Amino acid sequence: MQEHSSKVRSADLKPHRSLFERLTALISPEPENRAELLEVLTEAQERNLIDADALAMIEGVFQVSDLCARDIMVPRAQMDVIDISKPIDEWMPEVLATAHSRFPAIDDDDEKVVGILLAKDLLRYYAEEAFDVRDMLRPVIYIPESKRLNVLLRDFRANRNHMAMVVDEYGGIAGLITIEDVLEQIVGDIEDEYDFEEEEDNILALENKGNGKRWRVKGVTEIGQFNSVLGVRLAGPETDSLAEFLEGHLGEVPHKGDEFTLANLHFEVLRADARQVQIVQVEQRLRMDEDD
Repeated sequence: MQEHSSKVRSADLKPHRSLFERLTALISPEPENRAELLEVLTEAQERNLIDADALAMIEGVFQVSDLCARDIMVPRAQMDVIDISKPIDEWMPEVLATAHSRFPAIDDDDEKVVGILLAKDLLRYYAEEAFDVRDMLRPVIYIPESKRLNVLLRDFRANRNHMAMVVDEYGGIAGLITIEDVLEQIVGDIEDEYDFEEEEDNILALENKGNGKRWRVKGVTEIGQFNSVLGVRLAGPETDSLAEFLEGHLGEVPHKGDEFTLANLHFEVLRADARQVQIVQVEQRLRMDEDD
């Protein structure tokens, strides 16, 4: 009698489903692939069962398993490297200007990274009389361009590393990648030296370089606003974002570090993920006939 009562009480705790819900469960197949699963999750978000941020992170997790190091790395040409064969006073301004937390270090040889220097370790330079930057270097981690981001993230966490050098098929340095680059594919933007304050506009005027004017522009900026502020006429729907325009014009999502010129505008992608451009630097270069 006691066992029967226990079963009754357990049954009473199960949520009651309507006849329609039970019939739907019988005729609706389980998701058979990732696309169908995402479709189910999108419908769940539309019904407010999960929020948009959670859905975006789930999509990011799926993308991480598809992407590899070459897809999001900082290309070699865009790397901020310090040369420890030179006096510290020569490259310290670059450390302060770029404001990175870690720097690949070379020793008078552009082809070889001898270690990783943490910016915080340079504090000892001002506190200790006998300071040797070589003693401060951390080991270099090398990974192939083809390494999957989900595997790389697991390695970063297991080894407590935050930066790795990416090498090509010939063993040459192709670029670098950080744990922050990988995490941004999942959680979205992480604040860095290129972030705008929330109260600032989508377009930030920078100090002019030579005769050209420069701006830092968010990818979400509408083409209409971009044209109005810069005084240009990029062709496209006025409500399209700059990120959408660039992707449509180039035929693909630009990568971080990519540079290209449209008319007299030079674009440099400062930050991007696998889905869209997030921040670009734009320089309006004067034509020769305008200088006269």
